Amino acid sequence: MKEEKKVGKKTNQKVQLKGQLRLYMQWPVVMAVLLVAMNIWVYRVDKRAGILLFIFVAIYIMVTGVLYFYSKSLIVKDLVEFAAQYGVVQNTLLRELAVPYAILLEDGKTIWKNSQFEQVLGEKGAREPYLSKHMPELNQSIFPKEENDIVEMNVYYENREYKAELRRVSVQGFNETEKILELPTEKEYFIAVYLQDVTELNHYIKQNEEQRLVAGLIYVDNYDEVIGSVEEVRQSLLMALVDRKINQYIAKVDGLVKKIETDKYFIAIKKQYFKELEADKFSLLEDVKSINIGNSIAATLSIGLGLSVESYAQSNNYARVAIDLALARGGDQAVIKDGRGITYFGGKREQTAKNTRVKARVKAEALREFITVKDSIFVMGHKFMDADSFGAAIGIGRAAVALGKRAHIIINEVSASLRPLYNLYMDADSYPEDLFLTSKEALDMADENSLVIVVDTNRPKMTECEELLHIAKTIVVLDHHRQSSDNIENALLSYIEPYASSACEMVAEVLQYIVDDVKIPSMEASSMYAGIMIDTNNFVSRTGVRTFEAAAFLRRNGADITQVRKMFRDDIDAYRAKAEIISSAEVYQERFAIAKGMELNIESPTIVGAQAANELLDISQIKASFVLTVYSGRIYISARSIDEVNVQIIMEKLGGGGHMNASGAQFDHTDMDKAIIALKAVLDDMTMKGDI
Repeated sequence: MKEEKKVGKKTNQKVQLKGQLRLYMQWPVVMAVLLVAMNIWVYRVDKRAGILLFIFVAIYIMVTGVLYFYSKSLIVKDLVEFAAQYGVVQNTLLRELAVPYAILLEDGKTIWKNSQFEQVLGEKGAREPYLSKHMPELNQSIFPKEENDIVEMNVYYENREYKAELRRVSVQGFNETEKILELPTEKEYFIAVYLQDVTELNHYIKQNEEQRLVAGLIYVDNYDEVIGSVEEVRQSLLMALVDRKINQYIAKVDGLVKKIETDKYFIAIKKQYFKELEADKFSLLEDVKSINIGNSIAATLSIGLGLSVESYAQSNNYARVAIDLALARGGDQAVIKDGRGITYFGGKREQTAKNTRVKARVKAEALREFITVKDSIFVMGHKFMDADSFGAAIGIGRAAVALGKRAHIIINEVSASLRPLYNLYMDADSYPEDLFLTSKEALDMADENSLVIVVDTNRPKMTECEELLHIAKTIVVLDHHRQSSDNIENALLSYIEPYASSACEMVAEVLQYIVDDVKIPSMEASSMYAGIMIDTNNFVSRTGVRTFEAAAFLRRNGADITQVRKMFRDDIDAYRAKAEIISSAEVYQERFAIAKGMELNIESPTIVGAQAANELLDISQIKASFVLTVYSGRIYISARSIDEVNVQIIMEKLGGGGHMNASGAQFDHTDMDKAIIALKAVLDDMTMKGDI
């Protein structure tokens, strides 16, 4: 009863005016007070006038009082009616709002939606209270957690695309004002959802994107060799057939071809057709190889395509970068560069080495100029330096000495396989104590006028001291690995020859041109010979005419083959570890050998892993071998093949690289099962797509 009396009392309380309206209603009272004051003053001046004015003031106060109390109720009545009408208008406007709008509870149940939202969902959607049943993306897990959070995402419904925006709307104090619905105090909020139909907008954006220009360059890789392989009267016919293949291929996608030189073409196509070229994996590369009018060497192409969203000029610059990268990787492939990165197609076959040494002579002359003007020279290879990297660094050091300079070789860690060779120099009195430096020592000595020569790698992260590349202004790169997208970009001289068997082969050629009648000590010649021997697997893999010429040059300078063989023999523990790795091998897809080495208890498991990968290729039916070893908190993959599988493109998918038949990659963990699953996934994917 007491509660009922309280409610009744509260209901019967008078409605009070507030704010500006209350002040406006009080103005007659203020005027009455002023009139009374004036009446008193007039009465003192003149009693008759004061009495007369008093009568008028009394009448004014009576009329004002009656009007105040009478009109107040009318004003309140009108305000209530206006508020009611305003609420109806507001509700109508919100319901008829052109934007689909809905309010959800925290569990995703719809408690209110306007007519546009109902129209989007249709009759079927109107009967289902949970929005996630129609649009699974709009579920409880993506609701905003804080009041100011906004969640935006694209959703699809009935062949239409919508941009959805979800906001968390606080209704704090809702319980005090509304007794029909009570919410927990800590959950006084709703989820407001509005949709924007972006189907047509995205359609036009896509159309505009597809109209963008893709600039491209096509080069005939081996123009001189192909032309030289046919009779003179057939040379023009051969190039006419190449022209025809290129023009027909680009014409199929409504593109433009302009021949800018005898072996170079500029092309322009729309982005929408560019996707078609990607889909058929640039079959032009194989079509051109099929041209045969008696030429003993098949023509191969390099294709570089550039796509920029900023300008057509930038697309052309991207195309030039792409074609340079395709050529540096050995040609016979297509390289696409856009704002997101670089994509490779083709390049599955090893290219034929060029017999001409013109390039080696030109690079040697340029290197000589750099060495002669620099007093501080540093040479470094890749991390965990091997025999090829070490021998190449020793060869560059000899070139510096022949030109009257001194070079320092940066090496941080000496592997077990390299230690016999390294100790020869440490024990020899004829070499200075600072021939070998650590990264820290080199950084203390280097400045921007130093010359840094990088051998056997072209990736900054793989070098022994990446910081040195940012200090020195003059950088030279000599490498035989195919160039990747993260190459050393600020090199003033870059000699990257994928045809070469090893970095030692390249340095041996450079030495013959950098100084006339250069004399190489026997120990240094043996070091370079060892580098060639290790990288070619005893002259079995990737050997060409120039490989044997370089080996002959080193033999003439006293390279001791017997000493090299003794230095690189395995100890009994390494031999057993190699046997253990080979015994763990499994054959995958009936052509890939996958083996692993864990807890081998040897100093250089990666070296033994590479040797095991080479031996696994001696098994018939094995096209490629992959050996995974754990070392220094990482898993290293050594990948090898003979000729049918390009292991480089497989390793690139795992973040590595190398040669067509000798590559590697790393995982930043030691979970062997996880690494093998990742490797198999790449093999399955590339096999399904026809990449291997």
